[in-house]
Amino acid sequence: MTTRLRRAAVGVAAAGLLVAPLGAGTGYALDEPTPPGASAPATATAKPSAPDSAHDSEFPQLTPEVARKLDDAVRKVMTDAKVPGVMVSLSAPGKGEYVRTFGVADKSTGAPMATDMYVRIGSETKTFTVTAMLELVDDGKLGLDDPIGKYVQGVPNGDRITLRQLAEMRSGLFSYSEDEGFYKALTTDPRRPFTPQELLAYAFKHPVMFEPGAKFFYCNTNLILLGLVVEKVSGQKLADFIHEEVVKPAGLTHTLFPAGAEFPEPHPQGYTNQTASGKIETSTDWNPSWGWAAGAMISDLGDLRKWAKVLATGELLKPATQAERLKVLPAADTPDTGYGLGIFKDNGWIGHNGSLPGYESLTIYLPESQATLVVLLNTDILSEGSEPSTLFGEAITRTVTPDHVFSLPAQPVTKH
Repeated sequence: MTTRLRRAAVGVAAAGLLVAPLGAGTGYALDEPTPPGASAPATATAKPSAPDSAHDSEFPQLTPEVARKLDDAVRKVMTDAKVPGVMVSLSAPGKGEYVRTFGVADKSTGAPMATDMYVRIGSETKTFTVTAMLELVDDGKLGLDDPIGKYVQGVPNGDRITLRQLAEMRSGLFSYSEDEGFYKALTTDPRRPFTPQELLAYAFKHPVMFEPGAKFFYCNTNLILLGLVVEKVSGQKLADFIHEEVVKPAGLTHTLFPAGAEFPEPHPQGYTNQTASGKIETSTDWNPSWGWAAGAMISDLGDLRKWAKVLATGELLKPATQAERLKVLPAADTPDTGYGLGIFKDNGWIGHNGSLPGYESLTIYLPESQATLVVLLNTDILSEGSEPSTLFGEAITRTVTPDHVFSLPAQPVTKH
């Protein structure tokens, strides 16, 4: 999910360089040493790119020189954070593309990361669930200010918590993923399935934390409820509605909402220390049903490149509805970080991150440059309290957009 199970979170010269075309495996050629645990990036090839006058002139051409700087930045984060493997895609109209893989997909075999691999995207699922709900708003089938109690019975403060407050993380409900019993159940048997009703039961054992709308608290319970709303109003399973009304219209061909632990090939192995023993384990075949509408989906680099723009520009929604989505409210102590309806804005970048045991993702879009950044990696192990996906996002944006450095603030860890 956007952050670890036990955390409250904010959750954010030659032009046209193209490295390792999307959908292809990674070829390797390198003239300089590779850091321990990191595989060499693919060979670069030039790709013509015409300038775009509407595009932000401050975003640099992704030349070989810039690519080398980006390589160095990514490698440093990999080494410092001990990340096994990572994929990176950065592009902007008229500025070229930087698409790289580093490191290994499987530590036991040394198999390299490749750009065509599927990855569990955790809380980026929220962007799909909320888009589904907003499409139903556009269809006049529900209202953002409807109380959740209209659709789901038994919700504490259900007569006062609105769908809007659920989507903007201001419901006051307890997050089931911070419940001691849930954490023990998941880590004891991470391959077991969970139902939405079981997840809500973990949450509803706890008193509400604050009055609806009073403040921001990142809460997975909110999205489980919105998933149930989509199912009730649409008359379809959430996975089916998202596939037919969000994934397909967005032109995504490698994005899915799994029914259980299925994981299409090829994919990297995932490594986590969110385990019963606290030791690092492989989590590749763990069942993500515990995340459901908040964190169960799977995608790849190519699809998330498309989704970044679709999400941030509102291609699937009416302009007025997208405007509601992008009304961000403060989500941290820093003035440049805010959360809207299932989406965040951080120093100008719009999008979402994702983290669940073994995998992390980051998909963001910078409107003024029309720039897209996607980062996918096969661990969620924190580095000195920071999410590795955030460290990559910060290092990459500091290199290309120093006036818009992505850096979601660190959040406190709930002790168990």
